Amino acid sequence: MMSSSSNRPGLLNPRQPVKALTVAFCLWKALVYLVIISCPGLGYDTSTSHLYHTNGRSDVISSEDLTYAHLPIPLKFVRWDSIYFLHIAENGYVFEQEWAFGYGYTRALAFIATGRYTCPSGVARTAVVAIALSHLAHYLSVLALYRLSVNVFGRDTATQRLICFLSAALHIICPAGAFLSAPYGESLFSLLNITGFYVYSSSFLDNKAGKRLSADVKLLLAAVLFSAATTVRSNGILSGILYAYDALLQLRRVLCQRLSVGACAHLCVIIVSGCVIALGLVIPQTVAYTAYCVDDDIPRPWCRWLVPSIYGWVQGHYWYNRNVGFLRYWTVSNIPLFVLAMPMLAILCRSSLWALDVAVPFIFPGALSGVDQASSSATTASLLLRLAVPQGLLAIMALTSYHVQIINRISSGYPLWYWYLVYLVSGNWGQSRPSLQDSRGFAVAVRGMVAYALIQALLFGSFLPPA
Repeated sequence: MMSSSSNRPGLLNPRQPVKALTVAFCLWKALVYLVIISCPGLGYDTSTSHLYHTNGRSDVISSEDLTYAHLPIPLKFVRWDSIYFLHIAENGYVFEQEWAFGYGYTRALAFIATGRYTCPSGVARTAVVAIALSHLAHYLSVLALYRLSVNVFGRDTATQRLICFLSAALHIICPAGAFLSAPYGESLFSLLNITGFYVYSSSFLDNKAGKRLSADVKLLLAAVLFSAATTVRSNGILSGILYAYDALLQLRRVLCQRLSVGACAHLCVIIVSGCVIALGLVIPQTVAYTAYCVDDDIPRPWCRWLVPSIYGWVQGHYWYNRNVGFLRYWTVSNIPLFVLAMPMLAILCRSSLWALDVAVPFIFPGALSGVDQASSSATTASLLLRLAVPQGLLAIMALTSYHVQIINRISSGYPLWYWYLVYLVSGNWGQSRPSLQDSRGFAVAVRGMVAYALIQALLFGSFLPPA
């Protein structure tokens, strides 16, 4: 069934993956766009209209006259945190609590929106630029995921090509939905993080092929991408686990095998790359420390901390009542949000365990006799193992410490769970026929993502939760 479908010509033919993915992307984005702009009025919250007013509009929409209220189409996408993102891009970090929102994304948006050739003026201009940036970044991240999948699984057979194609296609319709079209950092984070994984996997392949210089350059470039992703969303720091794991393996080689200049140089590159990723957290904190702690006569309380962190201060001081922190979100009133997040949390956890199941036979040969070692390669298993840990930790942190419902959108930048869903429908990477139950599981997951994303777009456009 898998092979015959790939040989049949059509609009979404995996033999022309870029064209097919582009068509699918445009159709999906057009549908989400129509759903959002069709939502009437301001929704239940008038915050967007006040943002519109602060940028020089005299016809501000008051909360007393909502019946006939209308916003320009770009501002239909300005909901929830995107109000903060646009305000920061337009005016900088005016209020201390705004430092909870990604420094890298707001600075990139401000840089593009203030360019010479952008129009129209004011907040509408910034909204248009932000929406265009989200769409472009999402599209490029779809292509990056396809290239990453090729690195991990290959594309020599029809089944491998279909695996790579379906994985990228799932990224188009993922539950992040409207947040990948609106002025949010999710699209940019997905692009940077997935592209970082792609460059990292290319470095891994070059290293296996003996191309040491190319491998080291790509390893450092991947670290730069992960660092940039961390400035957009702080959970990007989890990608540094890849380098911690590599550093331990390389240190073992240096100590247990013959000492060589090449091995030591590679270890130094890994350590430097890890430090580069850490800069994604350090640089925004340094900028904030300079603004609030150096020149102020009365520095803020967090300035005197052993490790000053404005992000930690904002989360604890301004967001404390929103139950941010370990197990603070575990309240009876939040049970519906946990129910909403449970399908994605289950997929993230199950796919991480699945990756470990695939990898263990190559780490401990014979440990799992029930796993067909011919269904994968040592290279695939090694890469799956590395990507399983950051994703698994993200799921645990979302379950215990985050606003749990955001896992439906921040999971978009992690590739492993897409591959797991494709695994359900392809069996052991095409070596055996998938079971009817697994095929149904894949179909249910896809239908669930589509339904959730469309309902979410309707709620988002109406300024209704969950956000």
